[in-house]
Amino acid sequence: MYDVAIIGAGPAGLAAALYASRARLKTIIIEKDGPGGQIKTTDEVENYPGSIRDCSGPDLVERMKEQVDHFGAEYTLDTIESVSFEGKEKILKGMNKEYKAKTVIIATGAHSRPIDCPGEKEFVGRGVSYCATCDANFFEDLEVFVIGGGDSAVEEAMYISKFARQVTIVHRRDELRAAKSIVEKAKNNPKIEYRWNSVVQEIKGEGIVNSIVFKDTKTGELEEYFAGEDDGTFGVFVFIGLIPNNDIFNGLVDMENGYILTNERMETSIPGVYAAGDNRVKDLRQIVTACADGAIAATQCEKYIAEQE
Repeated sequence: MYDVAIIGAGPAGLAAALYASRARLKTIIIEKDGPGGQIKTTDEVENYPGSIRDCSGPDLVERMKEQVDHFGAEYTLDTIESVSFEGKEKILKGMNKEYKAKTVIIATGAHSRPIDCPGEKEFVGRGVSYCATCDANFFEDLEVFVIGGGDSAVEEAMYISKFARQVTIVHRRDELRAAKSIVEKAKNNPKIEYRWNSVVQEIKGEGIVNSIVFKDTKTGELEEYFAGEDDGTFGVFVFIGLIPNNDIFNGLVDMENGYILTNERMETSIPGVYAAGDNRVKDLRQIVTACADGAIAATQCEKYIAEQE
């Protein structure tokens, strides 16, 4: 029986584990893919306080995990397939084993939203990617299209420009939604160009991507762009938003558009169950807010357990 079971080892889960284990609560982190969540795919972290001098996502995760290990939180790789939140004893059923805890923190995060166009799934890993730090180097001296107009899209476009010959940001509107400071950096990058009022209609190829069909959002006109003969292919990197990883909690806790509803104490609609990070309803999804969520949730777990004893 654990005091706190944390599902997910992104910044929210690791921060929760740090606060819980420091409070001498018996804590376990259950993670299916390895620690880090989305930030392990981020090349540069500039907006987390104290992260300076070329701090990367993997670097930050490594330090977080080391700190959690120091305070004795258990860590296991497993995929939670179902949960039972009835009563005081919470039960988490994983592929490998079953876990019981007095409190649960859901820190499952979110994943990249796909375009949902013909050819996208077919060419994942063969021209289509959702992770710049994972795949940008495969497009050395080639063209790359970055789909999206928010912070992530523009930041990743700048990273990809270190490798690609040219990066074109494709956005459905006629101006970017990213922060002004990020937009200014992109405008000063000679490798970055823009394709406004456009969405991807289809991705085509033979084995690998070699053409993409764009649709003009104002006129409806279609245009197919082909890879150059010398290149033979190009990259399509997608950054158009997130989908929360909350499927197994549907019908168990209150949600809004797939995101878990909590109050400012990270309490869900079930006593003893908390949510933290990108999977909950919130205005800002960043590393700093995920860590804050995790810290608050762990502190509330401690109070909840004390009240039950």
